[in-house]
Amino acid sequence: MFGNWMKTSILMAGIVALFGAVGALIGGQQGMLIALLVGGAMNVWAYWFSDKMVLRMYNAREVDEATSPYLYNMVRELAFRAKIPMPKVYIIDEPQPNAFATGRNPEHAAVAATTGIMRMLSERELRGVMAHELAHVKNRDILISTMSATVAGAISMLAQFGMFFGGRDGEDRPNPALQILVMLLAPIAAMIIQMAISRTREFGADRGGAEISGDPHALANALAKIDAYAKGIPMHTAEAHPETAQMMIMNPLSGGGLRGLFSTHPSTEERIARLRAMAV
Repeated sequence: MFGNWMKTSILMAGIVALFGAVGALIGGQQGMLIALLVGGAMNVWAYWFSDKMVLRMYNAREVDEATSPYLYNMVRELAFRAKIPMPKVYIIDEPQPNAFATGRNPEHAAVAATTGIMRMLSERELRGVMAHELAHVKNRDILISTMSATVAGAISMLAQFGMFFGGRDGEDRPNPALQILVMLLAPIAAMIIQMAISRTREFGADRGGAEISGDPHALANALAKIDAYAKGIPMHTAEAHPETAQMMIMNPLSGGGLRGLFSTHPSTEERIARLRAMAV
């Protein structure tokens, strides 16, 4: 767990350093400040309200002990084990097996599972998946992803500013060719770092979920099943809103998902191998 946090910290420091370098080169201090303020304001709004937007986007319906005792009681027991407040619980009427967590902090969190995942997985496997989602809540991964999105968005804004207005003026203006190169490559570099942070947090949630449930093999088995079936079952809302893909326990996009540097999730094989190693 410490290794994942260290890697996240290094990546966050990297993306902030990249923002500082791009801002100084393209916009100077004033342009850098404007980009950070605008990007920060947009992401603060997203941090507070994106959970409601995403749940509404997926037509998620809230359930309780009376309407879905199976899922609700499972989440309650796992939240108690995780020592976090009971989140709201939602079900999404989608055949693709998937799940996600959202909310700005553990006190205002929600977890959602599709009808597909509830039908496909055994109770033990579903328990592992919901523990994974609660680990995201406990680790405050929504806050981390918002922070990285803020800086990545500000870098892209600075690059667009440079494209439209020609970058910084004055005697100390850098080489125009260098400015153009930075304008083109900086947003890509920011996205690569942002996706690396997302993958690191998935590893952290896998480990945390295995610890909460006490059953690493169950989560490993669940990931293998989801990976085998999800690719052949489209999730139409996710296809229309690919920006939500990083929230899911498994990338919901068709065509095998994003790979390599631009993937929001680590490879399923590596995730399973790490979970199996925990049980040794």
